[in-house]
Amino acid sequence: CGEAHAEVNAIRSVKNEELLRESTIYVSLEPCSHYGKTPPCCKLIIEKQIPRVVMACFDPFPEVSGRGVRMLREAGVEVITGVLEEEAIRLNAHFMTFQKLHRPYILLKWAQSSDGFIDRMRSCSESPVLFSNAVTLMSVHRLRAEYDAILVGTRTALYDDPSLTVRYWSGKNPLRLVIDRRLELPENLRLFSDGNPTLVITEKIHEPSGNIEYLTVDFTKPIIPTLLQELFRRKISSLLVEGGAVLLQSFIDSDCWDEIRIEETPFELKNGVCAPVVTRVPDRFFYSGGHLISKIHRR
Repeated sequence: CGEAHAEVNAIRSVKNEELLRESTIYVSLEPCSHYGKTPPCCKLIIEKQIPRVVMACFDPFPEVSGRGVRMLREAGVEVITGVLEEEAIRLNAHFMTFQKLHRPYILLKWAQSSDGFIDRMRSCSESPVLFSNAVTLMSVHRLRAEYDAILVGTRTALYDDPSLTVRYWSGKNPLRLVIDRRLELPENLRLFSDGNPTLVITEKIHEPSGNIEYLTVDFTKPIIPTLLQELFRRKISSLLVEGGAVLLQSFIDSDCWDEIRIEETPFELKNGVCAPVVTRVPDRFFYSGGHLISKIHRR
């Protein structure tokens, strides 16, 4: 946040500025026209006398949508809009969802056996079923690096003791969120003891402690709306839900999701914890290693 926009970086990369007066600048999103953490890109485009802008989609933020185009055209810049608009909206899905729906873009992800189980029935002292191979493990960590926050439930935290960090890919760690209604999770879990930031969703009132913050919510009501409001307030534009079947199903049943990724392995478990149920048919399939990954997009 607060870094130079793509237009600024593109213009700065041109060594011979005389060429800018003969150039066309292509952007996926309407150039900004207001002063925020950075100066307006439109002002720079006009100052550098770039004669033509080709744009995919308008800024979804109501207070500024259309302003950039108007500012450029009034300065004599030719502006072409709507080029590859649908593709640009998908490319900027996190930003678009955050601005339009006032909540983060939500991706639900899980791995399952070919017969539809995400784990066997086990105690917290037993190891979980490992579905991932080296390729899909890197894919998961790459995904984490692309999201602002990651969420798991109480059972996943207790039974799997995950780190939820980016270790097999480069990038920053997402903010870790864990649901712990009664603050019963042990303090020696990796979520609490490795020094990385964690936000605990609980019904208890608790002061922050070191790397751990607490969000108090009313568990007698659905907690997802409250959580999403808090994430929006914190300017978290994307949420990856890696929790167990109950948590994932609650997001599906609440219709609070934008995308689902399912890693399906070729072997069967025969019985165990059933995978979440999705009634929609995936609109894209692709292979990664020996695993079939289905990718579902909301429209």
